[in-house]
Amino acid sequence: MSILVLGLGNILLMDEGVGVRAMEAFDAAWTVPDHVSVVDGGTCGMDMLDLIASHKHLIAVDAVKTGAPPATLTVLRGDEVPAYFKGKLSPHQLGLSDLLASLRLQDEAPESVTVVGCVPMALGTGLMMSPEIEAVIPRMVAMIVEELARLGVTATPRE
Repeated sequence: MSILVLGLGNILLMDEGVGVRAMEAFDAAWTVPDHVSVVDGGTCGMDMLDLIASHKHLIAVDAVKTGAPPATLTVLRGDEVPAYFKGKLSPHQLGLSDLLASLRLQDEAPESVTVVGCVPMALGTGLMMSPEIEAVIPRMVAMIVEELARLGVTATPRE
């Protein structure tokens, strides 16, 4: 049972990079078994097709537009995931949507897709995230650990 934890976002657009930053924080604090891949997907181009296809489960970590207040965290699973793409936040979301659609057409889509998301506050140009968004990164990391546990995987804290 291979699992991909994929951090998504553009770190040059402030809070839009929250998925990449949360994935980095997770990778720095936790170790996972060999069948779990932790990858910085950045803005997720079609070159990710083979990588995603090679995993049974995908946990995408990203900024999301849900209509909730900024810094609100959410987990979307299964049929909830396509609805996430209706309110596009940034160009890379279309890329992930296209990737998942292509994989379904080829019958190579992951068995399950989960999105761990955070509603951004600021999407201006800059490397720094809003303090409110930066403050929720530890909770996003905990949500990744929880999702892995839901899939039967134990993440171990690094020493």
